[in-house]
Amino acid sequence: MSSQAPVLQSRRALYIGGLDSGVEETTLRAAFLPFGPISSIEMPMDYASGSHKGFAFLEFVDGEDAAEAIYNMDGAELFGKTLTVNIAQADKMNLGSNKAVWSTEEWFKEQSGMKEDEERKEQEKKQEIDAKLLKEKSLVSGI
Repeated sequence: MSSQAPVLQSRRALYIGGLDSGVEETTLRAAFLPFGPISSIEMPMDYASGSHKGFAFLEFVDGEDAAEAIYNMDGAELFGKTLTVNIAQADKMNLGSNKAVWSTEEWFKEQSGMKEDEERKEQEKKQEIDAKLLKEKSLVSGI
């Protein structure tokens, strides 16, 4: 039973996109309240412009109410803009790796300055080898 709880909860949360800048939380609540009781509304803010980012997350108390809202409101107009309404997806960042960047030895060396030390030592070794080769070449050509 507890394994179904996250699934049911995710079915109650909706993503609502395509919001006009004039839409406020009270407007959104009024538009979606006919489908059932709403437990929360989140409208992420764009602090540079002072208004919301054009989308919101709305969670119903019941998953059936959310399904009814999707059926009726997806493609509907609000303040002259067409809404996109669907089930909210969990935040999925897929950067091509399942490991944290700091778990690699390379990252640790780079951040601690060890990589620079290793590169400097390698460069010094190359210079020593070059100096030896030049010295041998001058001895050979001088004989």
